[in-house]
Amino acid sequence: MFLVIQKRSIVIFLFLLVFFGAYAAILWSGSALTVFNQQAEAGESPVVVIDPGHGGADGGAVAADGTTEAQINLSVSLKLREVLRLAGIDVLMTREEDISVHSPEAATLREQKISDIHNRAALVSDTPNALLISIHQNSLPQVKSVHGAQVFYNTAEGSESLARALQEDLNTYVNTHRAKEVKKIDTSIYLMNHIDAPGILVECGFLSNEAETAQLRQEDYQLKLAVLIAGGYLRCQTAEPTAPESPTVQ
Repeated sequence: MFLVIQKRSIVIFLFLLVFFGAYAAILWSGSALTVFNQQAEAGESPVVVIDPGHGGADGGAVAADGTTEAQINLSVSLKLREVLRLAGIDVLMTREEDISVHSPEAATLREQKISDIHNRAALVSDTPNALLISIHQNSLPQVKSVHGAQVFYNTAEGSESLARALQEDLNTYVNTHRAKEVKKIDTSIYLMNHIDAPGILVECGFLSNEAETAQLRQEDYQLKLAVLIAGGYLRCQTAEPTAPESPTVQ
């Protein structure tokens, strides 16, 4: 087991070494984004809460081959945790296995889903300097050709800037067919709208697209997504502070 873990750490390290070489010019040119200036000035480091969406009886979206969203979410999230930890980032997980995080008193599936999402929100809210990265998979069965990764953000300060940084990288290395735009999260998404912390939700791909599902099942592709997400986050954290943006005139 130790050898397996060590081998994976070496692979991730080499992947990071090659990948972040592409960021060197961006960072040295001073064009990287600044996201959490107030925390940086106070000497506080964000704690990244990684949320693998769904789990347990709630499998989320399901592909034609039976692949569940919950499975892919967890696999990508665990790799993201490894990458961020190798970079020295404090990380918490809302779940580390294929389970629901509902309270014991929740009996029905509906009660369990409600309890689960409330407990996830409570974990984020109870974590000082938290920053949420929620991992999900999309599905659009009526248009199976649609594919690609997209980032959504909540209303907390810094969320949109972080989402744009991640989306830029995903567009460059994943959405090579067509770039996607970041979007403000819908008010119906409880977790993202019931925390005060900055939060982004990454839809890594479409399980309704057969070719993309095959990619999402691959360990190497999952690691690629994890490195891209971590890279965008780290690029924001290491940027030099800039003056606040002027309000947009509608």
